[in-house]
Amino acid sequence: MVTSRADAAALDAASPLRERRELFDLPDGVVYLDGNSLGALPRNVAPRMQEVITREWGTGLISSWNTADWVGLWRRVGAKIAPLIGVSGDDVHVGDSTTVTLFKTLTAAARLRPRHRVVVLEPTTFPTDGYVAAGVARTLGLELRWCDPADPAASLDEDVALLALTHVDFRSGAMYDMAALTAAAHDVGALVQWDLCHSAGAVPVSLVEADADIAVGCTYKYLNGGPGSPAFSWVHPRHQEAWDQPITGWFGHARPFDMDRDFTPADGITRMASGTPSVLALSALDAALDVFDGVAVDVLREGSLSLTDLFIALVDERLGSVFEVITPREQGRRGSQVSLRHDEAYGVVQALIERGVVGDFRTPDVARFGFAPLYVTHADVYDAVDHLVEVMARDEHLRPSYAVRNAVT
Repeated sequence: MVTSRADAAALDAASPLRERRELFDLPDGVVYLDGNSLGALPRNVAPRMQEVITREWGTGLISSWNTADWVGLWRRVGAKIAPLIGVSGDDVHVGDSTTVTLFKTLTAAARLRPRHRVVVLEPTTFPTDGYVAAGVARTLGLELRWCDPADPAASLDEDVALLALTHVDFRSGAMYDMAALTAAAHDVGALVQWDLCHSAGAVPVSLVEADADIAVGCTYKYLNGGPGSPAFSWVHPRHQEAWDQPITGWFGHARPFDMDRDFTPADGITRMASGTPSVLALSALDAALDVFDGVAVDVLREGSLSLTDLFIALVDERLGSVFEVITPREQGRRGSQVSLRHDEAYGVVQALIERGVVGDFRTPDVARFGFAPLYVTHADVYDAVDHLVEVMARDEHLRPSYAVRNAVT
């Protein structure tokens, strides 16, 4: 039981992840609990970017597509992501934004079930997922069906082509049972696509074991790839031969440098490629992913659960009458964040940021805190709750300047 900061520091000293924090360039005096929006900067990214810019681009120029293997960079990055999501590196593509990737995968998945005209989503999904799905539905003449978030399987029937769910909810941190919902969709002949934006790098994911069909995820949260870093996609090998994604560009061609007029899709996951990949963004991500070297996914999960358990326990003990913990307390239903409900949540988050504790706000009344297990410590958790107690005791969250929500946090 943690009753003091010394107790929290002792947990850190005993953690198998205790040396990982030194791999990150974190500002002094900051408790960073927003890695579920933008991961911290790994120290090896800046020198890698300097090398890519000055030597590979500056000196190697166009020859670096071959000499530095820029052509194969997305494959190397995909192979590093693969163990974190339980798949083969041969089946992961990295290159587009999350939004573009969602459009490509949702369209291609629907095309695999041409006689099924319904796409099922849950209404609290991240807005982009819903926006893109609506666009795909308009393009292909499909129906969107909004399910009960507490029971997505209840909306499944033989008209459904695709069930598209976010594995960990971005507001609450609640996590779905991937294997059970995938099986329920398959029972009616539907495919399942999982959004792993709030899972990859913090929560164990085994797409193959769950028999999932498709997955998409961003890389700038727990994977620390930097702002706007490219998304990844995974397509089960059983679907790849028939996979018909809608943005067919030359890097997805079987023979891109033949410059054929007609498109012939490449084999396997390469057909998810479209235009020329962003070498700078992929290089930063490639370096960032090295922080996971030698770390087992179950160790990441143990660290995540220990941090979130401690945060919930301290909030309960010291602020239980002030905040509602809306994140599931059951470990198997929780991602790597804890969300607190309060009428003045925006002001709470702003006051904490003033104190150097960085979380974020989600409308209308959620203060959200992410616990990236590679660099967040138990001492950070203890300090964050200490500051939260002080904010509420001093009414710092009620400052007039916080009444106008004019900033993104």
